[in-house]
Amino acid sequence: MCTKLFRFLSVIAACSVSASCTDTSTEKEDLQRPDMVTYPEKGEMILHTDRAPQLETPLAVFRQDFTPNEYFFVRWHLSQLLTRIDIDTFKLYIGGHVAHPLAFSLNELKTKFPVDSIAAVAVCSGIARSTFNPKVPGTQWQNGAMGNAMWKGVKLKYLLAAAGIKKAAVDVTFQGMDNPPMPGVAPFIKSLSAEHADDGEVLVAYEMNGRPIPLLNGYPLKLVVPGWYATYWIGSLNTIKVLDQKYDGFWMTKAYLLVNNKSASEKPDSLSKDMAPVTNIHLHSVFVEPDATQVVKSGQNCLVEGLVITDGTPVKKVELSLDDGITWLQAELNPELGKYAWRRWKYNWKPTKADTYQLIVRAEDINGNTQTNKQWNRSGYARGFMEHIEVNVK
Repeated sequence: MCTKLFRFLSVIAACSVSASCTDTSTEKEDLQRPDMVTYPEKGEMILHTDRAPQLETPLAVFRQDFTPNEYFFVRWHLSQLLTRIDIDTFKLYIGGHVAHPLAFSLNELKTKFPVDSIAAVAVCSGIARSTFNPKVPGTQWQNGAMGNAMWKGVKLKYLLAAAGIKKAAVDVTFQGMDNPPMPGVAPFIKSLSAEHADDGEVLVAYEMNGRPIPLLNGYPLKLVVPGWYATYWIGSLNTIKVLDQKYDGFWMTKAYLLVNNKSASEKPDSLSKDMAPVTNIHLHSVFVEPDATQVVKSGQNCLVEGLVITDGTPVKKVELSLDDGITWLQAELNPELGKYAWRRWKYNWKPTKADTYQLIVRAEDINGNTQTNKQWNRSGYARGFMEHIEVNVK
């Protein structure tokens, strides 16, 4: 019998970090902060909550194109997580508005269907919530609430076809094996339209970066919804249900709602009444290096780099300001890792004098969408406003 156990191990993975123009002593001290924890199958990560687990990726890890499984961020909603999964008896159930309900073992998923892979970034809808002003309630994520991985599994459309999805299908729901802590708490169920679920891009993944998915990231199966926020990426997936009507569960109609306009913004003293579910990832760019707490040396070359994320819309350009928005310089874009993966940008900077510099980054996609300087909404979702960091040059 093959069983995956949830053991309290210290798994410290090597984090390859590129050469930097900065003093790394600050980074070493930062890793000793009291909010750094080690969970099973995880390296040292930033702790936000432990019931349910919410762990953030340290920023230095993002100097790699693909986020190691050991450092991939963790976000669960319900505290009753499974601590033991017997893979010999595990089944993925597909039912509802289908011709013939089915159940597949993990081995059947791997052997009875074509194998597909996709590079895609998973992004928490509350990423960088801590930067919203005024502050909003919820986990105060910084930029580490995301991760880029190569996912391997079965296209959802093949599973729906095997079960015989009916023409009148409207929505498809997805549920994992985590359970509500008490009666009356809604199970975590998300839905996609039948058309979206059957589009050939949504994946039921059983591998992440060439290895089984860590338990804290959704072993043994994770729904991968490329270009959409990770609230839809159900972990420990075991139930798929096709509906002939619109799904109106709590986590779709009451939670994860966002103001329904292009900028995803409203005013604190004038909240919008037009709300819709959070869906596709908003254009957003972040700094990875130098870290805002590090010191850059005057007269030396310094690599300024970061990442840009989109919903799959190609990036046109990334611009960097070294003088608080007075002038803008175009950054170099690395080759794409995939339509739905993040994209790295770089700029070689050689500051000529000691000073405190205000750096800003903004991106633009091929449709002309760009980042604004201001954004606010009551839930701190879908951050898209420009990122500012202060860099000290000595």
